[in-house]
Amino acid sequence: MTVTAPAVPAPSAAVAPPPVRLRDQLTTFRAVLWRDMFVTSREVGAFLAQVFLQPLFMLLIFGKVLKDLGYASDDFANVLLPGVIALNAFLIGLENTALPMVMDFSFTREIEDRLLSPMAIPLVAFEKIVFGAIRGLVAGLVLIPVGMLILGVTWPLSTLLPIVGVLAAGALVGAAMGLTFGTLVPPQRIQIMFTVTLTPLMFTGATQFPLRALDSLPWFQVVCAINPLTYVSEATRSLVAPPGVQSVPLWLDLLVLAVVFVVFTAVGIRGFMRRAMD
Repeated sequence: MTVTAPAVPAPSAAVAPPPVRLRDQLTTFRAVLWRDMFVTSREVGAFLAQVFLQPLFMLLIFGKVLKDLGYASDDFANVLLPGVIALNAFLIGLENTALPMVMDFSFTREIEDRLLSPMAIPLVAFEKIVFGAIRGLVAGLVLIPVGMLILGVTWPLSTLLPIVGVLAAGALVGAAMGLTFGTLVPPQRIQIMFTVTLTPLMFTGATQFPLRALDSLPWFQVVCAINPLTYVSEATRSLVAPPGVQSVPLWLDLLVLAVVFVVFTAVGIRGFMRRAMD
């Protein structure tokens, strides 16, 4: 009698874990963003110091002291305030994305917890952009009443929502540039990067003058036209400046900002993924 050995089932292939649904990833995205906002709420003092110190001195010296001394006209405040508000939203968005990115990847290693969350790596990077942009938007908005009080400027209430939209766009562009800088620049060179880039960004971003007023200085006009901050300043100024102040059309400002945002977001996310895989 022949005994047949029982058949041994072939080893089954390893079953890959099911992909995380987009809805679950977005839920995680909101939770991570809310956590970052909660941490910010516990550091309000430091955040406000970062938001107010530099722009307050700019408004006080350029808009108040120089005007009282007769070196600036009364209308200069209408040119200066939109530019300084745009500068604040843009730079706070940039700094609050670039610096935490350097810290997360090199010192605190907090980014490792984010990468283990049920969320795609590009969404982890995009959350950094959104968080930096929210801080930039808040920085721009809280400066409006303070700047109005210092300079004695008033804006129509109907311009509030368009200004919020423009500042949000500017803060997003700044945050996207911050993601790019924070992932592509080595940690030991980040201070050099800020020293080399922030000052030119500030003084070629049309914050103290309209871009179209530089027709007699075409070389400097070209330099300012390359700076993305110029289009945040011009867009804000176009909404509130007196009719005599010529600004770049709002539609063109927003178009340039949209292109810059897409380019820097793509480059920044690519750099983020490269650093995350190291």
